[in-house]
Amino acid sequence: MLENISIALPEFILFVGAMGLLMVGVFSDARSYPVISWGGVLVLLLAAVASYGQNGEYVAFGGSYVVDGLSRLMKLITFGALAISVIMARGFLEREKLARFEFPVLILLSATGMGIMISASDMIAMYMGIELQSLALYVLATANRNSLRSSEAGLKYFVLGALSSGLLLYGCSLIYGFAGGVGFNDIALAISSAPNLTLLPVIGIVFIFAGLAFKVSAVPFHMWTPDVYEGAPTPITALFAAAPKIAGFAIFIRLVHQGLPQAIDAWQQIIIFLALASMVLGAFSAIGQSNIKRLMAYSSIGHMGFALVGLAAGTQDGVASLIIYLAIYVTMTLGAFACILALRTDNAMIERIDEMAGLSRTRPGLAAMLAILMFSLAGIPPLAGFFGKFYVFRAAIEAELYTLAVLGVLASVVGAFYYLRIVKVMYIDEPSDRVVEPVSSELGWIAAGLSAFSLLFFVYPRPLIELAQAAAATLINGATNSLAALMF
Repeated sequence: MLENISIALPEFILFVGAMGLLMVGVFSDARSYPVISWGGVLVLLLAAVASYGQNGEYVAFGGSYVVDGLSRLMKLITFGALAISVIMARGFLEREKLARFEFPVLILLSATGMGIMISASDMIAMYMGIELQSLALYVLATANRNSLRSSEAGLKYFVLGALSSGLLLYGCSLIYGFAGGVGFNDIALAISSAPNLTLLPVIGIVFIFAGLAFKVSAVPFHMWTPDVYEGAPTPITALFAAAPKIAGFAIFIRLVHQGLPQAIDAWQQIIIFLALASMVLGAFSAIGQSNIKRLMAYSSIGHMGFALVGLAAGTQDGVASLIIYLAIYVTMTLGAFACILALRTDNAMIERIDEMAGLSRTRPGLAAMLAILMFSLAGIPPLAGFFGKFYVFRAAIEAELYTLAVLGVLASVVGAFYYLRIVKVMYIDEPSDRVVEPVSSELGWIAAGLSAFSLLFFVYPRPLIELAQAAAATLINGATNSLAALMF
């Protein structure tokens, strides 16, 4: 057991940290929130360091939990994104009188679930991680208990999340009935040993993918996203848009390449449909949005479609391109939400796009950072967002998915309209009567750092590319070797 715990050290740190901060919060007064908040950031950073410091490949808990290059990199991105989300939320929650010690505790518990998802190597561990993450996020969506919109968002998220969990479990039960085991390696062995893939595992794959598509906001399982993004407090929306997507795609990658490599003809068609539907709906549905948070919701749906293009390739380069895309997407999204959180006037948040008119003349620094991030999200070269799309489309072309790549490029062109509209409102429209308050130091540093990353990524992209390629190679080679060992 001690050996297993040492391998699962990042999740152990997160869980113990959550319990410790919970006790501090229970036995202290409301003024302890800043200490607990920074404590949560420290625990997340310790977990990130612990995860990336695990050299080599390890298996724990009877093969249910694995540590490899993919898990290390994805946990580093996920825990880093969560730490930034906690820092971004501090000022907002204190101003809105929502600063309760449960907030960082719930984030640590959701981070524990995300870590389990990323390292899960069987369907039971996968489901446990998903539910631990989701239960904490359901509560976070309703953090503002005095807001009808927040309560409605949390309820809608919970009901639809329960439905997706049911679909996921049903799919797992069908796959278990076919493979006779819950491990991804057991599934791969059963599929490779079968002369033809029968209807039972195909239906199981469809239901599992439906449950996972809900977690990453892919069409047609996206229906919760716009309402939850709009209703939840803005820093919670930023969290929803970043870290859970990384964990969801990590389990997606591991499942298809470790558990279903021999069934690519079955699952590739599903992924192509999810990618196309997400890119198209995300591009066209955001055009008519007037609320910046709803616009970012449809933007997130569209970006998940672009990320799925890398997964649809079904190759090692496809996995590497997907990891690169997700890392860039997280920085762009968190940077954009840092700017949105800074849009505050008359002690109220600015959420309508037309209220940002003339921002370049009243807050030129904030407008410049938001413009850089909008250009990057649109995929304008030479910003980071362009390279993210370039790598996934190149992987699709190399996999001979030409139609998917072409339609993806066209969807990206359409989607650029609503990003550029925000820039037009800030720089061309006449200033509104409202005066935007000065940006807080925390949000200012985060927005500046992440916008600088988007602007200067092209100068030295090699570290991220090499890390992604190494993580993809570790996963593909490990899955191939495991299957060969089981067969022979």
